[in-house]
Amino acid sequence: MIDLHTHSIFSDGELLPSELIRRAEHIDYSAIAITDHADISNLDWIVPRVIRVCKWCNSFNKVKALPGIELTHIPPKAIFDITLKARELGAVVIIVHGETLAEPVAPGTNLAALESDIDILAHPGLLSETEAKLAADRGIYLEISARKGHSLSNGHVAKMAKKFTAKLVLNTDAHSPEDLISYEKACKIAYGAGLEKIEIDSLFVNSGQMVENALEKLMKGSKG
Repeated sequence: MIDLHTHSIFSDGELLPSELIRRAEHIDYSAIAITDHADISNLDWIVPRVIRVCKWCNSFNKVKALPGIELTHIPPKAIFDITLKARELGAVVIIVHGETLAEPVAPGTNLAALESDIDILAHPGLLSETEAKLAADRGIYLEISARKGHSLSNGHVAKMAKKFTAKLVLNTDAHSPEDLISYEKACKIAYGAGLEKIEIDSLFVNSGQMVENALEKLMKGSKG
């Protein structure tokens, strides 16, 4: 199992990053990204600390830990610039908190995120055709979410992704240890979103490719 969207005590999660990483390893995850919520107030505080703990845990643990960030409730006009800042700080998995049906995310967030240097648009809600096509064209992953509330639009997101051949990943958006899931449960969530077996297999291939790219960025950052 690979999970590219989780939260620690650096935002609204329950666990220290090291415990979150260990719990993921214990249930046979192969990789996990720590992507705490951030805006301009805490971005430069979180990213260096997540980088430090991921590199430290990677020297001890079998599971690969990736330092990331979830840019959350950012005014759409500010997303492009704050994404550049997150990349400069060394985040190797950059997520934008999309227009979920569960929260009052500002309209225009999805489009602004997809025009920026991000890796994943999380729980994008009622994603438009224009947005799905842009995700496909720019190679940005759309998220199928295991999280209550955010998962309400999974079927629509899957439908739009299939129509425009946009890439999908499945993440937990975990905030507590109970939110981490098995590969088997992930497959059930994907089936529930309307995906076929070959498409579900592609979810995990996509996640694996992102892990490889993120690890390469992390190694380059270490050398730099």
